Amino acid sequence: MTAIDTIDVTCELSQRFYFEAAHTLHRNIDTAGSLRIHGHTYEAEVTLSGIPDSTTGMLTDLGSLRQEIARVREMLDHRFLDEIADLGPATLENLCDFIRRQLQPAVPMLSAVAIERRASGDKCVLRWNSLKSH
Repeated sequence: MTAIDTIDVTCELSQRFYFEAAHTLHRNIDTAGSLRIHGHTYEAEVTLSGIPDSTTGMLTDLGSLRQEIARVREMLDHRFLDEIADLGPATLENLCDFIRRQLQPAVPMLSAVAIERRASGDKCVLRWNSLKSH
């Protein structure tokens, strides 16, 4: 028995990645600049929540999580986001939801996705309850 087994806890495990991408955006403020093709460096973080497996001591193997992240990163990195099916307008909110929908089937304990553009100080965090565990 480990210390985790003796108390009621939930672990959170996060992995960060980045991607570079361009897009346009129709909006009411800064219209001219947003309508032109422009790019950003996006920093993403995915978080899993749950109870670690009693045998392995892990929520998930980080190697398999990194493989799934690499698959999703390939869909976004150095892409024109306006052309990605099922993304919608390339907002931070839609990017979080897109990453969630791409990862969740293979990563059932996924509980949050965050996207940040540090250069402009923008960040969005999408959270939900994930009660699935090993």
